[in-house]
Parts: sequence; structure tokens; C-alpha cells
Amino acid sequence: MQRIRLRYTKRGRLRFTSHRDFQRAFERALRRAEVPMAYSAGFTPHPKVSYANAAPTGTGSEAEYLEIALTDARDPEKLRILLDESLPTGLDIVDAVEARTSGLADRLTASVWELRLDGVDPADAARAVAAFNAAEAVEVQRMTKNGVRTFDARAAVVELDRVDGAETPSPEADRPTDQACAILRLVVRHVTPAVRPDDVLSGLRAVADLAPPVPAAVTRLAQGLFDEETGTVTDPLAPDREAAAALTTAATTAAAKASEPVGSA
Repeated sequence: MQRIRLRYTKRGRLRFTSHRDFQRAFERALRRAEVPMAYSAGFTPHPKVSYANAAPTGTGSEAEYLEIALTDARDPEKLRILLDESLPTGLDIVDAVEARTSGLADRLTASVWELRLDGVDPADAARAVAAFNAAEAVEVQRMTKNGVRTFDARAAVVELDRVDGAETPSPEADRPTDQACAILRLVVRHVTPAVRPDDVLSGLRAVADLAPPVPAAVTRLAQGLFDEETGTVTDPLAPDREAAAALTTAATTAAAKASEPVGSA
């Protein structure tokens, strides 16, 4: 059995697809691409697909991850191309590696988000960000299946800054640009309960009365392991690439030694 890890996107209007909608589309793509999927046991077998920390419905993403199990080995890049061609534009498979390490979900400990606030003056956004960062705690409320829950949205936020829109080409670049617009960059840890971008927006409203006139365009730019030393979110597929490179190097070295004439040392 071979395991392949994929990074995919939700762009444009397809950011409104739910996780279940994507699951159905992806399983159809697996059939179209004739991927030799491994299936679960039982009366209703399902393709062995593991989804990791999907973005909320309505948010775009450049960094969603999943893992599939195959019964026959395939080249990850060729498989990526076949699956990408079988999905609608906006749900794009942009990276693929063979799984050579364990614990992909354990490496998704933080996310980088872009919050585009159309109709908000950048100066007002900067003041609200400063007030949020200065607060020791920012309590917000969210409706859950068990009722309204109150929690601290500040503790999970590693970084919240206003950025220059000219420096950050947004995946939502087709939105109107003839009005004031503030763009925020958010780095948030994955904690329990999860702190989502809309919770941070609620916090900005609570501490600085910042209320965008239209819904914010939210996009996840990256997702991975948070590096405490550098303060960055690292690529969760990097360990698999490094393991594959080490294996290739070891195989090349072994082949070179095997081809040496006996007694040449």
C-alpha cells in the first residue's frame, strides 16, 4: 500500500463549498482519474481518504491537506496532474508527495490567514489591531451545537498585523478596489476551542468597534507546524520530501559502491 499526501486549494466562488461538497467532488475525481484506491472494510466500503483540519465554509484557502491510500504505487506528480484535471477550477491540487513520515495532522498546529476588509479605512484597522494586540484577553461568543459559548480569542493569536495591499496579491483580487480596503495578516494557533478568523473579527469589534460594512474575504495562506524560534508556519510536507531525498541519496550511494571493482580500495 502507498500513501500520497496532497495539498489543494479553495479559490473564487468555490470557497463557498462545504467540506462535504468537496468530499463528494474529490471522490468523483478519484474515479475519473482511475486511481487505484484502497477501501475500508465492512458493509459500506469507502475510499481511504484522511482529511486534515478543513477550512470553514465561506473561506478561501491555499493550504488544505489530505492523504489517500493506494493499492498500487503511482508517481505523486502524475497523480496530482490527473486529479487536478478531474476537479473543477478553483478546487486545485497543487502539491503531492509520497508519505514517508507519520503524523501529518500533528504537524498542522497553526495557520496564516489573510482578512480583506473592504470598506474599512486602513488607519482605522491599524488602531483596532493595536487595541486587540494590547489586550490581555478578548472574550467573544460563538453559537455552537450546545448553545452559545464564550471564550478568549486573544490567547491563540500569535500575530495580527495590517499589511500593505500592494505587497500582498490577494486570491480575491476580483473584488472591488475602488473603495477603502484594509488587509490584515493573522497567524493563529490551532487550539481547543478553535479560534477562527471570524472570532478575531468579533474581537476587533469588541475592543475597537471595528465593523466592516460587507463580509470580510478570508483566505488561508498557509498551514503547518509553528516554529517557535522563527515565528513562522512551516511546510507540513517538507519532512516527506526530505525523507524521500535521503532515501534517493542512500540508494545512489549504494549503487555507486556496488559498481566499484572488487579490491579497488
